[in-house]
Amino acid sequence: MHFKQKFRYCPACAALFSDHNFKAKTCRQCGFTYYHNPSAAVAAFVLNPQRELLVCRRAKEPAKGTLDLPGGFVDYDETAEQAACREVKEETGLTLHDLNYLFSIPNHYLYSDLDVPTLDLFFLAHLEDDTLIQAADDVSECFFLPVSSLNPQQFGLDSIREAVRRFQVISHG
Repeated sequence: MHFKQKFRYCPACAALFSDHNFKAKTCRQCGFTYYHNPSAAVAAFVLNPQRELLVCRRAKEPAKGTLDLPGGFVDYDETAEQAACREVKEETGLTLHDLNYLFSIPNHYLYSDLDVPTLDLFFLAHLEDDTLIQAADDVSECFFLPVSSLNPQQFGLDSIREAVRRFQVISHG
């Protein structure tokens, strides 16, 4: 559901909101304007010494059961790099030391029946030791796949599918 349908009342005074523009609502009573800007999210392409990619299987909706990259939302007062390291640790038990920014992709993430716009930031990391991998948090399993055998269609989220396609091009280029 689009935020304009879900957010009907002003959080400042509880009066009815009215449309301001395509991404905002304004309260005619108190003047409060709410802009529904993208939330920051991160994902990591983590390669082991054999140059295989770490993939996870989603344990929760949206896209439960499909492949994913380790990642998630950036927390308040956290850098994107800190968020990527934290999310990889929470979901796989692995500690990342060196991250390199690759690219970003706009996305939509369905959460509590609300279409949340996100800006997904993708990073590359290399592991020296992948023996401590353990699925946790919202991941049911994690494992490594050769980059050459990746099928973007097996990844359940739109931005992750597009990111895997881009990563395959970068990896073969």
